[in-house]
Amino acid sequence: MSTVKYPEIPNSSNDIYVITGAGDRLDMLAHQFYDDQSLWWVISIANPVLEQNSLYIPMGTQLRIPVNLQGILESYDKLNS
Repeated sequence: MSTVKYPEIPNSSNDIYVITGAGDRLDMLAHQFYDDQSLWWVISIANPVLEQNSLYIPMGTQLRIPVNLQGILESYDKLNS
């Protein structure tokens, strides 16, 4: 078994910012913005104020949704190859 490494996700002026509402979860936001709920970790890593072991987000939290998904996934693959 190996350890998964996650890339640093730099800020971009193109990133999207949202305020969470009741019932929002990281997997649901990943599905909404990336059409892939398994990419919840991208949003989690981009927002270090979040609990890193939970899909749940306190209501009213401002989140950064990174838009450079391709670059993030390439960095992830490079770190874990």
